[in-house]
Amino acid sequence: MTIETIEKNYPKIFKSLPEDTTELRYLLVIDENYNDVDSDEFDAIDPEDFNYLIYVTDLLQEAVGEAAIVALVKDLKEHKNIDEFYLSEIDLYGIQTSLDEDGIADMVLGTLEGHVA
Repeated sequence: MTIETIEKNYPKIFKSLPEDTTELRYLLVIDENYNDVDSDEFDAIDPEDFNYLIYVTDLLQEAVGEAAIVALVKDLKEHKNIDEFYLSEIDLYGIQTSLDEDGIADMVLGTLEGHVA
């Protein structure tokens, strides 16, 4: 997803971003969750249960505000495209979904857009 797409589809979020924001990764980090066979650490966000990890960056949190992030968590827990949801931190989630990374970005930003004043 390009910054131009974000500007067009999520104008409220875009208006609150610094001018030097040029890429989605400055707002959201969406990674496929996988088993790291080289790690002995127990991962609470098990790849068998949650196929994606979503990290909401500090930049996006500051842009939309705490109330919007809290509302996002509540909405994602009940979202029709999420089969399983795990809240690790207010800014880190595990989800089970059939969406791809662009679909997840669209879902998260679209949900947040509705909560930005």
